Amino acid sequence: MRGLAQTLVLTGAVRAADMSAAIAQAGGADGPELQQLLVSQKLVTEGQVAEAIALHTGHRYVDLANIPLDPNVVALVPGTLCRRYGLIPVDRRGDRLTVGVLDPTDIVALDDVASITDLFVEPVVVAQDALAQMFERFLRSDEELSELSMTIEDQAEANQAAFTETLEEQDNDAPIVRFVNLLIAQAINDRASDIHVEPGEKQLTVRFRIDGVLHEMQKADRAIQDGIISRLKIMSSIDIAEKRKPQDGRLSVAHEGRQVDLRVATLPTVWGEKIVMRILDNTGQVMTMRDLLFSSTNEKRFLEAISKPHGMILATGPTGSGKSTSLYTALRAIANPKINVITVEDPVEYRIPGINQVQVNNRAGLTFSTALRSILRSDPDVVLVGEIRDFETANISIEAALTGHLVLSTLHTNDAPSALTRLTEIGCEPFLVATALSAVIAQRLARRLCMRCREPLVETSEVLSSLGFPHDPDDVPQLFQAVGCPACSGTGYRGRVALHEIMTLNDDIETLVVTRATGSEIRQAALRDGMVSLRDDGWSKVAQGLTTIEEVLRVSV
Repeated sequence: MRGLAQTLVLTGAVRAADMSAAIAQAGGADGPELQQLLVSQKLVTEGQVAEAIALHTGHRYVDLANIPLDPNVVALVPGTLCRRYGLIPVDRRGDRLTVGVLDPTDIVALDDVASITDLFVEPVVVAQDALAQMFERFLRSDEELSELSMTIEDQAEANQAAFTETLEEQDNDAPIVRFVNLLIAQAINDRASDIHVEPGEKQLTVRFRIDGVLHEMQKADRAIQDGIISRLKIMSSIDIAEKRKPQDGRLSVAHEGRQVDLRVATLPTVWGEKIVMRILDNTGQVMTMRDLLFSSTNEKRFLEAISKPHGMILATGPTGSGKSTSLYTALRAIANPKINVITVEDPVEYRIPGINQVQVNNRAGLTFSTALRSILRSDPDVVLVGEIRDFETANISIEAALTGHLVLSTLHTNDAPSALTRLTEIGCEPFLVATALSAVIAQRLARRLCMRCREPLVETSEVLSSLGFPHDPDDVPQLFQAVGCPACSGTGYRGRVALHEIMTLNDDIETLVVTRATGSEIRQAALRDGMVSLRDDGWSKVAQGLTTIEEVLRVSV
């Protein structure tokens, strides 16, 4: 409707010249395509488009961000119908149901809602981004996934022989395709980092890892197992005929206007192939130093270490503790056109503009050590090594740090001082380790309290003292506890916060390394030098109201 374009111009949301150029770029289209183009080019916001639609069609505009929705009212309309037509119930007064819609002229959608609810439907216009947020908070795909699993089960039993053979030819409306697509979309909406598809003796179980903790999301009959796994393997370009050995693949999906990559790994188990998908959402990884929430002491130490022209910085911790995120953030902080930054990773999870990233390929003989040797002949200023796994990689990295390069890498140890003993244990000379290493950062991730529903927690000074929580007995700090609300899916937590332990090397620590001192001796020297332990950094995050005592006790020692 070309009148919408005129309304946007008349309301001052967009200049006439910009609108004419956008219509020309959209090939003369004036509708959803034009709206998407205007928003993508940041000429207007989703809210301005919604207000223009409301003005043009004579309906009321409602900002969903300023209206508390009642879950009981939202539940009046099935989630599948809300997603299909792009609408959500907003309010109910007697026999009148106010429904937020993207297109108030969609008579079919309004009639379907009226017939299901047996209420008089009043449409109001809402913005698309606000509607997507409400879907994430109030609507889940669980019900539709259960229905699809039953449909797939019936199909599998009816034609078991041809069930997996035609998966590649199935269109987007096929139940198995919709099931997989919904599963991935739900995981992204739930901010999951991993999707676990686990075969069992009688059931197929799907679990999401959200904020570092696994949650069971879906159970389905074993009959659909082969179809789901085969579909995922086809999407990931993995050989569906090979079921006896582990395989790796990658797939990319479009989700709410952005591309999301997933790294896929299969593992043969006694009940069939287990699939784990790591969600690599690039939009969530663009972080600054402030986003890492360092304490003032830790931030000063870290910035001093990455600002040096040479030396070695190690990030340590278990898998999934945010080591790569911290190193990527450091790279963004120091990268500029005047220096050459090269990384070697396995795999390259996040693409960073302006940085040369190398993917390890063991089959082709491109290992960490061989790639690192070639990188050092490419005149780098900063080198990031994805992980130090063996003596050769460690030795080359140390030599690079000693010859004028800034080297960043990760290592699997429980705390920062243990990194020094770990390097000497795999064969590196202690005097080289002591000279090359500038700093070690140990890290853990604790779940962050949901700011919408957290509640004050009253604890006695005796209890805090027994936990080792530093405080003034006469002035107990205000602490908070997790509760649960729709915004955090009832968990009480939303997102994660990092706990840090940063050790910088001084003369005393270097002497201890050269004399092959134990990890505990090095730790005591680091603490005397001002290192803040993981547990103590966690207590400071608790005092700031960012996380809970239980979370700090869970992730730190």
